Amino acid sequence: MSTPTPNPSSTPSGPADASATGPQSLTPLEQEVLEEYAKLLDNLNQLSPLLSSLSTTPTAAVLDGLRMLERKTSLVSTLLKASVYSIVLQQQMLEGEGDGDGASESEGGSRQG
Repeated sequence: MSTPTPNPSSTPSGPADASATGPQSLTPLEQEVLEEYAKLLDNLNQLSPLLSSLSTTPTAAVLDGLRMLERKTSLVSTLLKASVYSIVLQQQMLEGEGDGDGASESEGGSRQG
């Protein structure tokens, strides 16, 4: 007559109970967060050796690509500076013309032909 009664906290009923701490069970949100952390850990573990190999031996293709990017970036920077300088110079020239020809500027009379 001594049949053992199963203890609900000790009987495994699925993966949710595997990560439960003690007799308390996790809420669905807590379980979902733990699963996402486990996925993140797996992804980081897969990424770690790849990043390690890339950081120790940079390939020639990566270096060549970075050199090309550096050249293009410097060219774009130079062109941008030249454009800004041109715009500022044009504005200064227009302001200089506007000081001498107050009313005729709006009609386009500042041009002499």
